[in-house]
Amino acid sequence: MLSLNDLYQGFRDPKSILALSEKIKEEAKGLDKKIRVMEVCGGHTHSIMKYGINQLVSDVFEFIHGPGCPVCVMSKSRINHAIALAKQKNVILATLGDMIRVPSSNGSLAQERANGADVRFVYSPLDLLKIAKENPNKTIIYFAIGFETTTPMTSALLERVQSEGIKNILFHINHVLVPPPMRAVLNIPEVQIDSFIAPSHVSVITGSKIYEEFPRDFGKPTVVSGFEPVDILQGLSMILSQVKNGEAKLENQYTRSVTFEGNLLAQEKVNHYFQPRESFEWRGIGEIPHSALRLKDEFREFDAEVVYAEILPTQKVEEPKGCICPKIICGSAKPTECKLFGKACTPTSPIGSCMVSGEGVCNAYFRYGNLL
Repeated sequence: MLSLNDLYQGFRDPKSILALSEKIKEEAKGLDKKIRVMEVCGGHTHSIMKYGINQLVSDVFEFIHGPGCPVCVMSKSRINHAIALAKQKNVILATLGDMIRVPSSNGSLAQERANGADVRFVYSPLDLLKIAKENPNKTIIYFAIGFETTTPMTSALLERVQSEGIKNILFHINHVLVPPPMRAVLNIPEVQIDSFIAPSHVSVITGSKIYEEFPRDFGKPTVVSGFEPVDILQGLSMILSQVKNGEAKLENQYTRSVTFEGNLLAQEKVNHYFQPRESFEWRGIGEIPHSALRLKDEFREFDAEVVYAEILPTQKVEEPKGCICPKIICGSAKPTECKLFGKACTPTSPIGSCMVSGEGVCNAYFRYGNLL
């Protein structure tokens, strides 16, 4: 029986990668221009750069990097919320990984921790249960981030908090949705997109159905693809076939895990606790209607935005001078066009959010662009 590692090695096999790239180049003969494809997720961006897919099929595809990194798209205004909460007496603020290092106008959560605030990163939202029980006299605030992939875990945490009668866990919800920013970038004149590669991990939860509008209403071929290089090249081949045939349809390359309907149980849990916000501020794009979630009013006692409403800053915040993360996030610029990239802005001393995260575009260009 193949081990999981052997299975993944098959999807990274150099001979298969080269064979698929040559097949794409052969099938693309006769095209009069490159196909501009936006990979929505930062996980795709890193695989494309790491395995040189951008170079292997550069004669056929131009890659436009989309707003699919949940850390990168978090506005400074929301990070300022987290910092304000972390400064409160008897508060422990917990969040996921790279969020701690993202700079805002008031520093970062990492700096607040260095100044004495109790800021922790967790591998799973359920880790907060242990933290809460070990600190019964403190308020534990979960600064929840992520796309549809991570939202069910936040739902599971809230369900446990309710069922176990835990009184000292609150939620600051920053879960965002994939389709609204895809729609938004199509309305940016300088961002010209012919097709989309959609993220598979989100689609495992939501189903591929959430992307139907892009081929139907906008005429953009859309393929849900896995993150391995063979997955991505197969997805690109499917897009190429659509373009050659003058088609625009939704296809699913990642059939081994993604269905059209998705995980209905997870969707039910999310819909029980959350509802769409009227609007949400995205770094680089601005306000996008119905692009994020909030707790329903019946769960407001667990909502840190309600409990701490009086101390949360409300002003919008500009990006640092010279940083073009806003343009990079929405696909209108590449990292190499930024004067700070690889100089003043590096993974060890990031100025913009795109350099911080393991899914950030600038981080990918720095890591795999021979700058290390």
